[in-house]
Amino acid sequence: MMQPADSNLTILTRGVVEAMGYDLVGVEFFRRGTGGSTLRVYIDQERGITLEDCAAVSDQLSGALDVEDPIPGHYDLEVSSPGLDRPLVFPEHFRRFAGCAVRIRLVEKLEGRRKLEGVLLGCGEEGIVGLDVDGRRWDIPLHAVESARLVPTR
Repeated sequence: MMQPADSNLTILTRGVVEAMGYDLVGVEFFRRGTGGSTLRVYIDQERGITLEDCAAVSDQLSGALDVEDPIPGHYDLEVSSPGLDRPLVFPEHFRRFAGCAVRIRLVEKLEGRRKLEGVLLGCGEEGIVGLDVDGRRWDIPLHAVESARLVPTR
C-alpha cells in the first residue's frame, strides 16, 4: 500500500531521495505472508532514471533505514523508476499531470463507483482532484483516493 505523505517512512525516504537530487514519486510497503516485507521506493528526475541511479539511492537509503530502523523485522528494499503507469501520490503529482489520462481507485464507493478512469483536470487548493469521466466532472478529496496511476498513451 502506498504510504501517506506524512508517514514517518515517507518523510525519512523523501529526505534521503531529495538530498541526492531526485524526486520521490512514492513509497509502498507491504507484507508478504510469512516471508517478510517489501519496501518499494519510486524515484524520478527530468532526465529519467538509470539502474545506477536506483543503486545509488538504494545504498544511501539502506544506510538511513539501518540507523533509523523504522521497519521491524526483515524486509527487502526495492528502488525503481515509476514506469509509464506511474503512481500519483502527492498533490504536486496531480498538478503536474493535469490533462493526462488516469485510473483512480477510491477508498470507498462514490455514487456507486470505486474505480474511475478519465482525464485529470488538476488538483485544487483544497486538495481536490478534478477528473473528467465520460464528459462528467468528478471532484474527489485526495484522502478518498486509494491509488491513482497514469494511463500510458500509445
